[in-house]
Amino acid sequence: MVVRKRLTPEESRSSALAAARALLIETGPQSVTLKAVATRIGRTHANLLHHFGSASGLQKALAEHLARSVCETIIAAVHASRAGLGSAREVVDLAFDAFDREGAGALTSWMLLTGNEDALDPIISTIHDLVDELAPGEAEHSGGAQSIHRDTLTLVLMALGDALIGGALAKSLGLPRDSARERATAMLEASLADYETAN
Repeated sequence: MVVRKRLTPEESRSSALAAARALLIETGPQSVTLKAVATRIGRTHANLLHHFGSASGLQKALAEHLARSVCETIIAAVHASRAGLGSAREVVDLAFDAFDREGAGALTSWMLLTGNEDALDPIISTIHDLVDELAPGEAEHSGGAQSIHRDTLTLVLMALGDALIGGALAKSLGLPRDSARERATAMLEASLADYETAN
């Protein structure tokens, strides 16, 4: 008889979200079900119901988890870039990879297709928090905080679009696969140059 380690509620929830993220990346958003996640972590369906309430609740929690993880990484990269320790391309790659390789783009499209649009609220809220973290004090500078809001909107939309159809579109237009990343990098470099001029 195998005795399962008793996890705290936080450990159980964290373990479930890690498994859900792995399933999302490996086999797509349609595989992120309570049953699949429970099987992966050796817990019961009822245990996950207790933590998330439904498959929709699990997917919403996963969206929030992904968004927070991505935004924390982007914040660190932008601060490093502003301090001359990193490049605009690194920030762009983090954002694009989050929506592509990390599955945020697939999860976003799945939420929209299944009518679970409120599951996107955590992503939108977390991105808004990201902008607030990056923009304090910028209202006094030229362009104000609106500049970083516009840059963030453009970067996220470009990353999402690239994750969904970037490969096929670049190929059909005869462009290199990373063309969208190059455009996003140029935009961010110009924005960072403006930031440095203002400070």
